[in-house]
This record gives sequence, structure tokens and C-alpha cells, in this order.
Amino acid sequence: MNKPIHSISPFTLLDYPDKTACILWFAGCNMRCVYCYNPGIVLGKGTQSYADALAFLSRRKALLDGVVLSGGECTLHKGLPDFCRQLKAEGWLVKVDTNGSNPGMMADLLTHGLIDYVALDYKAPAGKYFAVTQSSLYTKFEETLELLMRGDVKFEIRTTVHADLLHEEDLQAMVDDLGLRGFEGSLFIQHFINDTITLGKLEGTRKRIDPGRVKHHCIELIVRN
Repeated sequence: MNKPIHSISPFTLLDYPDKTACILWFAGCNMRCVYCYNPGIVLGKGTQSYADALAFLSRRKALLDGVVLSGGECTLHKGLPDFCRQLKAEGWLVKVDTNGSNPGMMADLLTHGLIDYVALDYKAPAGKYFAVTQSSLYTKFEETLELLMRGDVKFEIRTTVHADLLHEEDLQAMVDDLGLRGFEGSLFIQHFINDTITLGKLEGTRKRIDPGRVKHHCIELIVRN
């Protein structure tokens, strides 16, 4: 039996804006971000099937509004559209957390109305993308971003910042890029979580970027932690 799901967080008030939700953590990823603090999920195997997840959700209908599909990278799993169809048929709101590396899958989900909200990771500007992600998937990210900007599904863009990897000038380059694409909204900043094991074995840091040093008239930087 296919078991794509590594684990389930049964309740969150933080991961789906204004909704109660659970998180399904999908195993595996096609990036190796050096700051990643989920190496067990990225490198590990799944332990639960889609049927297991649906059975869990059937017991949570009185408590939850939606389901967050995270990882790892959930869009790598070919069965995701059918699973989302089942979720929607049962009345769940569906949010996808993605690195944007599979625009074909995203187009399928968007075209068929299978998701309600997307959180897209903007990992780094083009010149630093490989250094941060250990992948050459920036153009795929761009394609996913363009799909979301042309679509009707609500989405957010977010960036994890470790002070040894990204600086204010990098965020400025990212904001400028979004502005040139016609994006108007917020770029959410999540600082690196200290005291945790990472894929790249990064040292902890207490440094924080100063969003006031990054300027754009139609894009706001919002720091979440």
C-alpha cells in the first residue's frame, strides 16, 4: 500500500490563516535546503496512507475546518489530485505548502478546483537559489508563481531567513522581482529556528533582518517570528 504521509499534526491554529486545521506531512523532497529543520520528513519514508489520513479526518470533523498538505514536498506525490478530490468531497478546506517545483501538478490542482489556499516558498533570489536549496529548480518556482498570480486561489509567499544565507539586499532583490512581476501583497518572513538539527548542519544564529531596510511601494514585508 502506498504510504506517502510521514506523520500528522492533529491541530494547528497557525498554519491555515483564520482556520482550525491539521497538518499532513508528506515524505520526501526534491530540494535539500541547508536550513531545513525537517530532515526526518525530507529523507524519511511515509508511514500512513491516504486512507489512513481520511480515517483520521473522519474523527475530526467537529474540530477542524481544513487540512494543510505540507512536507517535504506534497506535490511530488502523483496521487495528490485524487486525494484532494476526496478531501473536497468530504467538505474540507485544503491548503498546500509548496516549494513551487512542480508547476504541472499545481496547474492540475488549480484547474480542477481542488485547493483553497497555497503557501509558496520563495527560497532565495535566482543567484543564491542553488546555494540555499541545493537544486536547480528556480525556473520551476517561477512557473508556479506565475500560475498562482494568474489564478483565483488565495496564496501567500514566504521566505525562511538564516542570517548566514540571506541578507537585506537579497530580500530587496526578491521584493524587486515580485514587483516587476506585478505582485501586490505581502512577503512573509520566517526567521530560522535555532537549536534544531538541519540538513546543512547550520550553526544557530540570533541575527534578524531589518524589514525597514527593504523597500517597495506595493509589497510589505511581514515578520512572523
